[in-house]
Amino acid sequence: MERQQEFVLRTLEERDIRFVRLWFTDVLGTLKSVSVAPAELESAFDEGVGFDGSAVEGFARVYESDMVAIPDPTTFQVFPFEGTGIGESARIFCDIVTPDGAPSWADPRHVLRRALGRAADKGFTFYTHPEIEFFLFKPELGPDGQLVPVDEGGYFDHTTHAAARDFRRQAILALERIGISVEFSHHEVAPGQQEIDLRYADALATADNIMTFRHVVKEVATSSDVQASFMPKPFTDQPGSGMHTHMSLFEGENNAFHDPMDEIKLSKTGKAFIAGLLHHAPEYTAITNQWVNSYKRLFPMPLANQVTESPAYVCWGHRNRSALVRVPAYGKPNSARVELRSLDSAANPYLAFAVLLGAGLKGIEEGYELPPGTEDDVWALSDRERRAAGYRQLPANLAEAIDAMSESDLVAEVLGEHVFDFFLKNKQAEWDEYRRQVTAYELARYRDL
Repeated sequence: MERQQEFVLRTLEERDIRFVRLWFTDVLGTLKSVSVAPAELESAFDEGVGFDGSAVEGFARVYESDMVAIPDPTTFQVFPFEGTGIGESARIFCDIVTPDGAPSWADPRHVLRRALGRAADKGFTFYTHPEIEFFLFKPELGPDGQLVPVDEGGYFDHTTHAAARDFRRQAILALERIGISVEFSHHEVAPGQQEIDLRYADALATADNIMTFRHVVKEVATSSDVQASFMPKPFTDQPGSGMHTHMSLFEGENNAFHDPMDEIKLSKTGKAFIAGLLHHAPEYTAITNQWVNSYKRLFPMPLANQVTESPAYVCWGHRNRSALVRVPAYGKPNSARVELRSLDSAANPYLAFAVLLGAGLKGIEEGYELPPGTEDDVWALSDRERRAAGYRQLPANLAEAIDAMSESDLVAEVLGEHVFDFFLKNKQAEWDEYRRQVTAYELARYRDL
């Protein structure tokens, strides 16, 4: 760690970096930042930077407000694309501690560290690979007051609209210049919808990369005179944006999910991990899909004249894109993985990865049996057929998700009491506020009653 600190301090001087941003997130996943002068960073490594925790969502009550941000030098990254004419800038993620040096139980990064520590105690390393979807909008609203996508492209279309075409190129170049590797990018199904897939990494690095990704995408969008949004479902009649996430456990150099003798090459460990994801799915959905709007995307009905790939039922399948959990086909043994398809691209990645890992490990520890998979299009089945097959529905709205989470010993254990209680209270307040709203739909439909 001292060697890494020395590297950071030397780089600041050699690159003439003028601004160092210390980053962390609140419980809801909102990025927080404080800038320090390069000359102050050495003392920040030793002593941290104090701040008022009571002013940050979920961190501390007023009478315990003092918090300290400790920069993690292993996350140091220069942002060369932000330094035009004024010197380069850099960012470092922070771990949040109390004044006595103890980790803050409200720090989402610490929540994930704890979960990864439990996996490490069992000999596992947890890797994740996200496929991040989002929309690009024109800066002005349309004449009807609605958001306007920057193009009319569809799935894999080679769009000719300059904003969308140039945006993905500039965003990927910016990401790669700060060391975030991009695997694929393409236009998604809906007009204006994009997807950029990050390469797999350990879950903590991936969560840091997702937070950086969101910042870079929004910055590049602004410079391109468009708006980037990770809102799960901005349009009623178009698919929403998710973050399909591939997951695997490794034991040393070996993929614990691979079994060459199994029919679908999936090990007993991998099957138990999936069983844990399925068994606890309703309980962790409030974390993976934390916004009122999230459940418009998970609505259990295909869109008119379109195929929707958002899951609404608890089931799994081999190469089945209508299932909650999919086992993709793969070539090399180390590519064995499972894919969860419900996760929002607007979720807090630290908490989301923590609860998903917790559910999978619970399946392994308790020896959960994996139910039969399905290769049927779950959307095409009738309600009666789905009930007969035992497919439970995911929570249909945030209120149902809150109720399921509030009864979950697993999620309470993974998050810790402070984060668990705050998150539930915050989401209940969001639901109550939403329920009070009189919408345009209601006015149009009921005003003549």
